[in-house]
Amino acid sequence: MAKSLALLPIIAIATLVGIARAQQQNTSAYPDHAVRIVVPFPAGGTADILPRIVADKLRQRWNQSIVVENRSGAGGNIGASVVAAADPDGYTLLASPPGPIAINQMLYKSLSYDPSALEPVVILATVPNVLVVRSEFPAKTMQGLIAYGKANPGKITYASQGNGSTAHLTAELFQSMTGIKMTHVPYKGSAPAETDLMVGVVDIMFDNLASALPAYNGKKVRILAVGSQQRAALVPDVPTVRELGLPDFQSVTWFAVVAPAKTPPAIRNRINEATNAILQMPDVQKEFLQQGAQPYGGTVADMAQFVAGERKRWGEVIQAAHISIVE
Repeated sequence: MAKSLALLPIIAIATLVGIARAQQQNTSAYPDHAVRIVVPFPAGGTADILPRIVADKLRQRWNQSIVVENRSGAGGNIGASVVAAADPDGYTLLASPPGPIAINQMLYKSLSYDPSALEPVVILATVPNVLVVRSEFPAKTMQGLIAYGKANPGKITYASQGNGSTAHLTAELFQSMTGIKMTHVPYKGSAPAETDLMVGVVDIMFDNLASALPAYNGKKVRILAVGSQQRAALVPDVPTVRELGLPDFQSVTWFAVVAPAKTPPAIRNRINEATNAILQMPDVQKEFLQQGAQPYGGTVADMAQFVAGERKRWGEVIQAAHISIVE
């Protein structure tokens, strides 16, 4: 009996070593079959186009099938829950803008998955949100808009894609920093909101640059400021909100890849390294720029830190404005 007990630690160590070796072998062989990237929004938008650009390059790099699958609904929660329930082996990933990863848990009373348990992999890109006004809006600058808002409380109407959307949260952040009060007009998606902005039904909107650019280039709207830390390459003459007097303001739409909880770090790092190499390719950077997107990249740890900051920023806005979504 004593000899048997003495052998137990040795057996346990041998078992752990065997498991570690098996995991290492699995990681080195990754990927050895098709990888599925779930996009929790409909096909055709920036959230869908960017992952498809990267997937095509991963397909060439790994010589494996990379399948992009659209599973939209419930603000991205349906697709996110599919990934959260998948095996943590790197073969099912989520490519998404902020909502399902960093915001929805603070908007919805209950979710079928835990966003904070999703494992960070890599940030694909950022797209600045811009302050857009209808072409006939009386204020020609952001400072003029603020002055107009203070002189006319509640008179300025701002559009959004719906309650809890990035446009909604950004407008709430802007109001809290400037002390003005505007009236929210929520829509069901970007297209109807942008249409009503162009024809003058609503006054302003914090839209992402990719969506606002066609109307801006067609002189149907004006862009007064950019929400990112630096000016945007596609509208280099437009100043940032920070330049115009709000140094703590930041609002960007970002697109990132996450994996199910407990996906091994070695696999996540492998995906991260491959994606970073792809984001450095000139043709990929050109395609991203055409979408108004700035390639981002960075390490897994960089993404974790970035998302934590975004979750804190928008969580404070949601709490202060008492925003919630009831389904």
